[in-house]
Amino acid sequence: MNKTPIKLVVTDMDGTLLNSNHELPSDFFEVYESLKKEGILFVAASGRQYESLVHYFDSIQNEMAFLAENGSYVVYKGEELFIDSIPLEMVHQVIDQVRQIPEAQIVLCTKNKAFIESKDESFIKEFSHFYYNSAQVNDLKEIVGHSVIKLAIHHAKSSEEYIYPYIGTDSLNGIKVVVSGQNWLDVMNSDTNKGKALKKLQEQLAIKDEETIVFGDYMNDLEMLSNSINSYAMANAHPEVKKIARYETVSNNDGGVIKVLKNLTH
Repeated sequence: MNKTPIKLVVTDMDGTLLNSNHELPSDFFEVYESLKKEGILFVAASGRQYESLVHYFDSIQNEMAFLAENGSYVVYKGEELFIDSIPLEMVHQVIDQVRQIPEAQIVLCTKNKAFIESKDESFIKEFSHFYYNSAQVNDLKEIVGHSVIKLAIHHAKSSEEYIYPYIGTDSLNGIKVVVSGQNWLDVMNSDTNKGKALKKLQEQLAIKDEETIVFGDYMNDLEMLSNSINSYAMANAHPEVKKIARYETVSNNDGGVIKVLKNLTH
């Protein structure tokens, strides 16, 4: 890693900072306090809902930044910095397409609330891990009065195998489709990603790429990893992520992010 002092730590959550039980490392807050003393800003960058992220960092939420919903909603020290919504007609087109895919489940994401129409109990249990403020409705296309910032699509077996091939980006001009986990795929505006959101935050704070360290494990982390000189893939990361990242650390279940961060403050 380069010798320029780090000012910004940016980490994905699921599969990266969190273990397989969706838990923070036991010594996270101890390490966070060490980062804070060094004047290093901590950033959670996730496909998760903002309210879900705040749940993990409630006591420090106004000291850090969040790149929520894959960068479509950015909050810095409690203040909204950026929001990127999808045109409603495109939202409806995606819903129509996904409804044709067997076993696919749709989550309509706004900055404050997530909506589902599924009544599948196993899906709802999985969904609840990532979306803390939510509502079940009869028809997602009837949701009005909310700016949609992301559509998350779930498949119990594999989003990459069973959903990605059937959402034709050629017919969805202006829309980006990205596999964000083993079971999840996200649909956003074409220029929305964690990398773009990170760049906006860096510009706001006058922090350079070489002063930033980034961690990730899946395809929705590619842009922010490729833009960073100090980029780390987890041992459990998707092969394409390992190709992009400059360095590799041990798995999320072995505390890979924390192991690297401890070296920053010692």
